[in-house]
Amino acid sequence: MQAPAVTAATAELTGGGRAGYLSSPMSTPSAPANLMDALVSLCKRRGFIFPSSDIYGGLNGFFDYGPLGVEMKNNIKAAWWRDFVQRRDDMVGLDSSIIHHPTTWKASGHVDNFTDPLVDCKVSKQRYRADQLFFAAVIVELEANASGGGEKQIAGYVSALESDRTDVELQDKAVELKRRRAIRGTLLPLQIRDFTQAKPEEIPLIPSPATGEPGSLTPPRSFNMMFQTYVGALRDDSAVAYLRPETAQGIFINFKNVIDTGRVKVPFGIAQVGKAFRNEINPRNFTFRSREFEQMEIEYFIAPNADWQKCHRGWIDAGLAWLESIGVPRTMLSEYAHPKEKLSHYSKGTVDIMFKFPFGVQELWGFAARGDFDLTQHQQFSGKSMEYFDEATKTKYVPHVVEPSVGVDRILLAALCAAYTEDEAPDEKGKLEKRVVLRLSPRLAPVKVAVLPLVKNKPELVAVAEQLHAKLQRKVAVFYDQSGAIGRRYRRQDEIGTPWCVTIDFDTLANGTFTLRERDSMAQRRMNEPELLAMLGEKLD
Repeated sequence: MQAPAVTAATAELTGGGRAGYLSSPMSTPSAPANLMDALVSLCKRRGFIFPSSDIYGGLNGFFDYGPLGVEMKNNIKAAWWRDFVQRRDDMVGLDSSIIHHPTTWKASGHVDNFTDPLVDCKVSKQRYRADQLFFAAVIVELEANASGGGEKQIAGYVSALESDRTDVELQDKAVELKRRRAIRGTLLPLQIRDFTQAKPEEIPLIPSPATGEPGSLTPPRSFNMMFQTYVGALRDDSAVAYLRPETAQGIFINFKNVIDTGRVKVPFGIAQVGKAFRNEINPRNFTFRSREFEQMEIEYFIAPNADWQKCHRGWIDAGLAWLESIGVPRTMLSEYAHPKEKLSHYSKGTVDIMFKFPFGVQELWGFAARGDFDLTQHQQFSGKSMEYFDEATKTKYVPHVVEPSVGVDRILLAALCAAYTEDEAPDEKGKLEKRVVLRLSPRLAPVKVAVLPLVKNKPELVAVAEQLHAKLQRKVAVFYDQSGAIGRRYRRQDEIGTPWCVTIDFDTLANGTFTLRERDSMAQRRMNEPELLAMLGEKLD
């Protein structure tokens, strides 16, 4: 059958186009002003992420990953495991249980110290983390008058929850408070503090973010974030256990098992991917801070006299490079070194890789030099030696640890934030319309290739498309779609981040080639099956 003519104007709409041809004009891609709202909407609409128990109104702090979300999540874990475990000679893996012996958490300090400062609003019944609730005294320098002037007056206090606009929100509230109090003078710069720094006499004067009125906030108190449960039939203190708040302790309590069976030598690391649970006071910002999440953690063991700073820096650099390799731009990343006065008592140094989320710059990946605290604690509480015999030096010691720890959910959210863009491309009639594109790394994309017969009413095209789809299914995640105009089908794949669309057209019947359409540029070129498989092997490795 003779292939219909394809022109430059119709290339994007028919699936045709010569090699390297930018198939249709498009505007410069950009992210919308309300990026977080757009992302949340996309995630539910296209099956990435749903609120947990949605039919019952949801459960705050819990989320379910839909068909596309679970594919992307698995891709993140697989890429991390491949790059940090399987491609290194100094790493081994572990999968420990979610519930450990309760003494584990006593030894680690979680029973006594794994707390957040909790503040209640007695009027609204809202609860806040004190270190995420900010306030400032509104101080006005009065205008000079006959009595001398120049005095300072406290007009009151303002408060706001942590966000990327906390400073602006507090300033706006301060201006409004000065106006309402009709105080004439100059508003002095705000001295912003979090609620943990409030003096006892200030607490009754600070307004609640929920009501805007002072007098309802309680003093901060400690709140343990571990989920408690019971093991066995009894419901008393002897049966108390906890859902793990981190995966790290499962690695530490298996340290001896690994060195006795794994033929490993210090320096080496143990990696684990698994669920963790924290009863957060105020889950927020979509999946960024939730009560059930998945961690990817490494405990890298080094000798006590090793250069821990060099090792620590090496892991930070490896983390930055990996994030860039999966499509997170370096321009959206920064580093935050924890000040010495805020370090845990056992920490020699902690650095966080920060990401510029729509709601502000927040922690993405933590790197802590933990010393020998954890192994020493478990040695003390268990009575079992955690020492390692070094064949090279003929000495025994408890190794020190550098810990890279990152959440799968946060990586997924950061990747979506970095990938989401909007531009314009022509519809079937040539009219420009908004195009939503997830510019995901091919390694993370839930669907790698979409196979599209040009039309569904030509059995010969459908047969070839179905055959190619079946072959690709054995190698990668692939999607078959024959419904609607070809341009509409491209848009549907752009919106879920599919890197490549393969269109089976009439030339396919004549010479065995098909049109490969690239997501970001919409460029098209002819390709045969062996070339497609070779390209996928290279791009997805």
